[in-house]
Amino acid sequence: MTRPPVNAFAARPVVGVAVLAGAVLTALSGRYGYHRDELYFLVAGRHLNWGYVDQPPLTPLITRVSTTIFGDTVMGLRVLSTLSSVATIIVVALIAREFGSARRGQVVAAICAAVSGFVLGVGHMVSTATYDLLAWMLIGLFAVKLLRTGDGRWWLALGLTAGIALENKYLVVLPIGALLVSLLIVGPREVLRSWWLLAGVAVAGVIAFPNVLWQFQHGWPQLTVAGGISQDDGTENRIMFIPLQILQLSPFLLPVWVAGFFRLWRQPWARSIALAYPVLCVVVLAVGGKSYYALPLLLVLVAAGCEPMLNWIDRHRVRAVITLVLTALTSALFTLPILPAAAADFVIPVNKEQGEQIGWPAFVGQVATAWSQIPPDQRSTATIFAGNYGEAGALVRYGPSHDLPSAYSSHMSFADWNRPPDTNTGPVLLVELQRTPIFESHFQNCHQVGTINAIVSNDEDGTALVLCDRTAEPWSTVWPKLRQYY
Repeated sequence: MTRPPVNAFAARPVVGVAVLAGAVLTALSGRYGYHRDELYFLVAGRHLNWGYVDQPPLTPLITRVSTTIFGDTVMGLRVLSTLSSVATIIVVALIAREFGSARRGQVVAAICAAVSGFVLGVGHMVSTATYDLLAWMLIGLFAVKLLRTGDGRWWLALGLTAGIALENKYLVVLPIGALLVSLLIVGPREVLRSWWLLAGVAVAGVIAFPNVLWQFQHGWPQLTVAGGISQDDGTENRIMFIPLQILQLSPFLLPVWVAGFFRLWRQPWARSIALAYPVLCVVVLAVGGKSYYALPLLLVLVAAGCEPMLNWIDRHRVRAVITLVLTALTSALFTLPILPAAAADFVIPVNKEQGEQIGWPAFVGQVATAWSQIPPDQRSTATIFAGNYGEAGALVRYGPSHDLPSAYSSHMSFADWNRPPDTNTGPVLLVELQRTPIFESHFQNCHQVGTINAIVSNDEDGTALVLCDRTAEPWSTVWPKLRQYY
């Protein structure tokens, strides 16, 4: 079976592209503010464990490390996220090299990755997807090396990477599963007849075991979370899947990854990599998963498509430059905090994550105004109860500057970290995205005392601030009834 030769790695220009992208991310990393997920990770990093209700431990650990080394600020938090994206861009170029790309093809692959909306978006802030993307790219690189060389020892590298990735997010099983299915369908099947495959599985299992054990000991809560997400958002995710596959990477890159797909399909040794993408899409659509679950494999196809695009680039150099500039500008506009915060409503309909980074200090200030309506002599036994982890994280971060007490939440792992003592028999200030009679039935004499007015149309805009006299039962009794997994 014919495999392409491997050319020298274009290290200097590829690293230059990656560093330039990292510089842009660094320059913009302090704008707007923390994302709601980042506020959650900051608190989770103070409660390090082998697992959490909604995720494995790696991202909270990285958050803790980044803020410890680089400072407990928005910019300090995001340093390792930026470095992860820099590494991702380099790995995409290395994948292109494995597909036979010479110097120019590798550089174009790095540029395409650097200007794609998905890479910029997850590189700007800390999320599980940030480190998941790098893991998927490494898995793609090692899988291509395995198929190109037929050397089963690459299964060990795949297993090592998958094991570490499983400590960050379970989604890593999707690309590996899609590749295995594709290998069974179109081959080359001989790579599956290797003891190295079992060794790789063993390595992955050993690394992932601590978190799997934690999930087992706690009743597999992450399955409950995943089921709730699918039930709540599954239909919308299916409807928007194909449009977002195009939009979230960049519409301008569509010809590149289409060319990459057909290029790989024409090569028997690489055909399974091409097939893995549609197989993965079918799985994600079936379970109602989010569109970005399949996006990393598109970057592999982009890496494959850059070499055949060089002929077009040579014939249409001006058009090619304009296309790359437009890709960079549109991706940056919709994924990075370029616009003034007050103008972010322009991009929020396309990328709601922009709005989730704006207004948290003001949000806490409005909660403090509602808290001031509690008589001073009742505040020692009063409680602030936040409806979700973003609100709770913001109150942990900014509440002390307003002399607010510790806030509590029953959302995700916040429910495990702390609950109000039964001695808190006084008023309860509820922070609710929307008022819910069933939820408020656990409290007595509730009335709304304020509404969050956000400067952008984010999830918190219009949140109700509801003051209740007390809980209907002691906190230790009512707490399990308030638990929220999604």
